[in-house]
Amino acid sequence: MNKYIFPVYRVLVPKPIRTILLKRSVRKKILGHFSSLPPEKINDEQREILDYLGNNPVSLFPYPFDSGYPPENVEVFLDKSNRMRYVIQDGKRLYFKKGWGSTKVRRAYAALSKEQDPACPHCYLSDDFTIGDDDVIADVGASEGNFSLSQIEKVKKIYLIDYDKEWIKALEATFAPWKDKVEIITKYVSDSDDGRYISLDTLFAMKNDITFLKIDVEGFEHKVLNGAEEFLSGNLPLKMALCTYHKHSDEEIFTALLEKNRFEVKFSNGYMIPLFDKKIKAPWLRRVVLRAVRRK
Repeated sequence: MNKYIFPVYRVLVPKPIRTILLKRSVRKKILGHFSSLPPEKINDEQREILDYLGNNPVSLFPYPFDSGYPPENVEVFLDKSNRMRYVIQDGKRLYFKKGWGSTKVRRAYAALSKEQDPACPHCYLSDDFTIGDDDVIADVGASEGNFSLSQIEKVKKIYLIDYDKEWIKALEATFAPWKDKVEIITKYVSDSDDGRYISLDTLFAMKNDITFLKIDVEGFEHKVLNGAEEFLSGNLPLKMALCTYHKHSDEEIFTALLEKNRFEVKFSNGYMIPLFDKKIKAPWLRRVVLRAVRRK
């Protein structure tokens, strides 16, 4: 759309209608793109999505499980001692930012739960990519900490890394029962070291017991890896769950980088349709989580 027309379009057309139009446009482009390819150029996972889109609208996760997490089914509680709302996850309290209302918490937790559905491409773990009793997690981009909370009773220790002070308060409330095995690091992980930032190289120099790395930082994964030259070229055994869907070239670049540094690389099953990316382009489908292992 013309850059001069787009601002007017945003003002005149309500967001719900813009979203509907966007989804229709992307669906048409996906079906058109793959219909132009020879059958042998389309893999089974792509065919599954095309079959789904034949009878369903576009969504981030174009699979039947996508409709199984309605926000209205999420029960939200208020902790009067700190005025923060929380949900119950596996019998444990998961807190959200102070000031978030029940509706926002419901929507957020429904989306988080969907992402970690075993059938979802965004799920960090799988049957053959797991975490054990001796593992130490570095949760890079922890936010509300739902992933780490799901693993807290299985692992030896967790480093929760985030700079957002409102999330830090929520993390402190969530992980208060496990102070002996959780350390919160109030930093952004990036390619530099200063008051707000810490590089992976510096983090690993300080915390050399880390065995599992989860990196989900809303498109800043490149900067995180740019600050990890020594760590990547080292010999420490490590597992890494790295998000690859934020930018078009992430899958190719991250795969080459990790394989160069002796990691065995495998992707989660399936694809995401990145509707949030204004630069979305063919083939419209992106791999979501790269699961990498470097052994001794």
